[in-house]
Amino acid sequence: MIDLREVRMEEKGLLWKINQKYLYEMTAYYPEPFDENGDYHYGWFDAYFTDPERKAFFLFADDAMIGFAFINPYSYIGHAPDHVMAEFTVFPAYRRRHYALEAARVILSSYPGHWEIKYNEKNTGAKKLWTAVTEPYSPKVYHLNDAETVFEFTV
Repeated sequence: MIDLREVRMEEKGLLWKINQKYLYEMTAYYPEPFDENGDYHYGWFDAYFTDPERKAFFLFADDAMIGFAFINPYSYIGHAPDHVMAEFTVFPAYRRRHYALEAARVILSSYPGHWEIKYNEKNTGAKKLWTAVTEPYSPKVYHLNDAETVFEFTV
């Protein structure tokens, strides 16, 4: 069973550290350099603790933290979604156990409405996940560029 737990202000430091590991992993698809402190830039991080339109969640399975997700209503394609999956990861130790699929379904069912989800075409795991998750909703597909695809659909 997957549980979503909204990240509390006192957990902001933990989320920052975990997000840094995720951003490092994403350099395989988005080769961004780190700063003089060894941190990767994430311009909207603080907004997840000040903007009521943004939500950050830790993902749990059987009381073990297995990942996190960020959602907001800010479109990748200039539309007016209710929700956008801004970031989503299941930690490597928990992958290939269907946790990501289950967690994504829990998020979508918890936040019905008009959605956008973007992934990088080179990230074959993400492509497979988001194709499976969105298939029941017959998403519209938008190619932002050669590397990025957005699924738009309603739950």
